[in-house]
Amino acid sequence: MKKVLLFLVSGLVCIFAFMLKPKEYRYVHNESFTAGEILTYRVHYGLINAAEATMEVSEDYFYINNRACYKIDIYGKTTGFFDLIVRIRDNWGAYVDTASIIPHKAYRYIEEGKYRKNEMINFDHRKDVATVLKLDKETRKPKEKELHKVPDNILDIVGGYYFLRTLDYSNLRDGDIINVNGFFDSKVYGLQVKIIGREEIKTRLGNIRSIVIAPSLPENDFFKGGDPVRVWISDDRNKVPLKIKAELAVGALEIDIKEMTNLRN
Repeated sequence: MKKVLLFLVSGLVCIFAFMLKPKEYRYVHNESFTAGEILTYRVHYGLINAAEATMEVSEDYFYINNRACYKIDIYGKTTGFFDLIVRIRDNWGAYVDTASIIPHKAYRYIEEGKYRKNEMINFDHRKDVATVLKLDKETRKPKEKELHKVPDNILDIVGGYYFLRTLDYSNLRDGDIINVNGFFDSKVYGLQVKIIGREEIKTRLGNIRSIVIAPSLPENDFFKGGDPVRVWISDDRNKVPLKIKAELAVGALEIDIKEMTNLRN
């Protein structure tokens, strides 16, 4: 009888231990970017320069949730005539797990004319919870908090952008779809990214062969046509975003690479 009880107790202990075991993080093979990479872009509306943008991976590594992270920032600001009409100073950033390429913390500080929005998101990937902190416009201290249940390996915009760079596109063909889950504005979105094709494009850095992809977008009156936003990624190991073109209801907005430094390959 004692042996039976001991067997049952040990079995229950094993079950509870398994239930309490922390969820394992995924591993994503990344040979496309690393710390210190800086990409700069020209944003233009037709022939008119509208803004400039920078995508920067910090040279330092940071630890969030006991995990090594890249600190990635995307900066955008208007220039010239557009700066007089609507002054934009935006900063989107994230601390992205170096092994799993998922965000542990994301933030955005938005200054567009008189509009301000400051927000911080903390991701708990073991519990699949995103905590959204609405920050004060002046002090950037938390004033509101929201908790949201999210799917496994949820991505923010910055983390999602860099995650797409880690994928192996060699076996993907025109029309193939990549499915990812993203979290934005306190909502979960199932995003589809379609492979459009491959082509060589002319850039300030020379002609570069690229992979063309198009993310799915909700129906709206802002964009026009099918696949209104297209992204050209270098068809090499770095997979650098070279160009983005958005077909708007009133013309096209384009973002073109100006300079890339400290590439991984």
